Amino acid sequence: MAALLGSALKAGRFARAGVRLFCTNNAATPKITTHWSVLPRDKDSRWSDVDMERVSDEVDVCIVGAGPAGLSAAIRLKQLAQQQDKELRVLVLEKATEVGLHTLSGACLEPHALDELIPDWKDRGAPLHTPVTEDKFMFLTEKRAIPVPILPGLPMHNSGNYVVRLGNFVRWLGEQAEELEVEVYPGCPVTEVLYHEDGSVKGVATSDVGIGKDGAPKDSFERGMEFHSKVVIFAEGCHGHLAKQLYKNLDLRKNCEPQTYAIGLKELWEVDPAQHKPGKVEHTVGWPLDRMTYGGSFIYHLGEGEPLVAVGYVLGLDYSNPYISPFKEFQRWKHHPAVKPTFEGGKRIAYGARALNEGGFQSIPQLAFPGGCLIGCSPGFMNVPKIKGTHNAMKSGMICAEAIFDKLTDENLQSETQGVFVDDYEQRMKDSWVWKEIKSVRNVRPSFHSPLGLYGTLLYTGVFYYLFRGKEPWTFSHGGADYKRLKPASECTPIEYPKPDNKISFDLLSSVALSGTNHEGDQPAHLTLMNDEVPVNQNLGIYDGPEQRFCPAGVYEYVPMEDGKTMRLQINAQNCVHCKTCDIKDPSQNINWVTPEAGGGPAYNGM
Repeated sequence: MAALLGSALKAGRFARAGVRLFCTNNAATPKITTHWSVLPRDKDSRWSDVDMERVSDEVDVCIVGAGPAGLSAAIRLKQLAQQQDKELRVLVLEKATEVGLHTLSGACLEPHALDELIPDWKDRGAPLHTPVTEDKFMFLTEKRAIPVPILPGLPMHNSGNYVVRLGNFVRWLGEQAEELEVEVYPGCPVTEVLYHEDGSVKGVATSDVGIGKDGAPKDSFERGMEFHSKVVIFAEGCHGHLAKQLYKNLDLRKNCEPQTYAIGLKELWEVDPAQHKPGKVEHTVGWPLDRMTYGGSFIYHLGEGEPLVAVGYVLGLDYSNPYISPFKEFQRWKHHPAVKPTFEGGKRIAYGARALNEGGFQSIPQLAFPGGCLIGCSPGFMNVPKIKGTHNAMKSGMICAEAIFDKLTDENLQSETQGVFVDDYEQRMKDSWVWKEIKSVRNVRPSFHSPLGLYGTLLYTGVFYYLFRGKEPWTFSHGGADYKRLKPASECTPIEYPKPDNKISFDLLSSVALSGTNHEGDQPAHLTLMNDEVPVNQNLGIYDGPEQRFCPAGVYEYVPMEDGKTMRLQINAQNCVHCKTCDIKDPSQNINWVTPEAGGGPAYNGM
């Protein structure tokens, strides 16, 4: 199978070397993008004699993404097959080289869905070692921390939840799936959605390998593999590469608002044992952000034998000032007098970043279509005021699996399209506790877009949500896509961030080194530009190059040309941690994140 998939990994190293520049006839516009998704191979003579046939395989259900949602769907499908003595081939394709290696979350896990999926999870050794013992919520000013009570019934109340390292939990879910004979193949990024002639989804194709940085085939070129399936479940996580294609090709977002997002940055620390309190959960809002910039922090104390603390910062990508750096806001926040003591004398051991959905109820797209379904954080079932989505992602996968199983085992199955349309999946979701939960909090996040900003959100949560539990007869709008909210640099004030002290706060590149990020160097940059001229002419010219600041991995730089007068964009694709922030926040919508060659990406190892 490994040979067919063409996913043999090549040794690489962390580097900051930018993509090679290939000059066009216009010397003022260096050629940056060489990826086949922008420069088609059928128009490139270097590919004219290359065999482009792919080996294919047939499965009953193909799942893209081995996260909580995808693995829950796989487990539930095989559970049902065993219970009813049915043969069902279920396959999971995962871009990380190991299950859980690209998983990044806080995480404080609500076990509701896990209780339903695997009731004996404790006996099976699930890595939920740290029940929450204490909840703390603070509003920060520059020098003070004002306690805010967390009453039972408020979203931030964590009684009964567990502090976990989600990557370890996902790895365990993968083991449960394999015990049920689910075929799980890590190191297999999926690059394309395949369609039948009638427009229904036919399957997916994994990535090719052996393509040079200039876009030409190398001697080691090997075609990816096709998987044809009755139904494909797309469980890629937030802002998935394939989901973007589906939204466009099948118009799945025609009846919902644009998705809105945040970027989450996380570090794992080994702290002074005197500062460690296993099960303690802390959240803050306020400083260093102003009231019109949405964001906040978490500090989760793990109880796994060592004094480990997971710390993170979440900043809404609907901010307007192009000079904001989410990474530097995070580093500055750690120096607050109420926060800094936790990390004094400690050691930072890991770093990562990931975008997360914040649109909630208003932004849920069409979930089912002929040949496919969307589950988990791909369509976006995160409960924003809870800062939790894993339980909802898992439950969506379970509901989807049940709907698919009933459809595929129906002896009277009739489908108007070649790809099976699981038409009752969406209604089953609407009848579930997931839908009730996300609908109840639908107004909390958009309440931020009032003149009161953060104060309006706190007021709404503390009064309207607490009293009505989402039964209010109105639904607020998010007000548009995040990328449209940036103001021109001329209308904003640059932000002077303090220099890192390398004890509590750190620089960007040393942080990326802790993410374990690696990509094969000799491949086209997977951060593609639809037009190479746009970055300098528009992003730099109007917004002073915000991609230099919103990227949490130092991927984008504006550097001088040889003439010393003009600038060019340099893409350090090897640094990319796959957070997708650039694809979301780029004010020109010129950046398109695509899957890199197999084996590329971060190595979070239990983050």
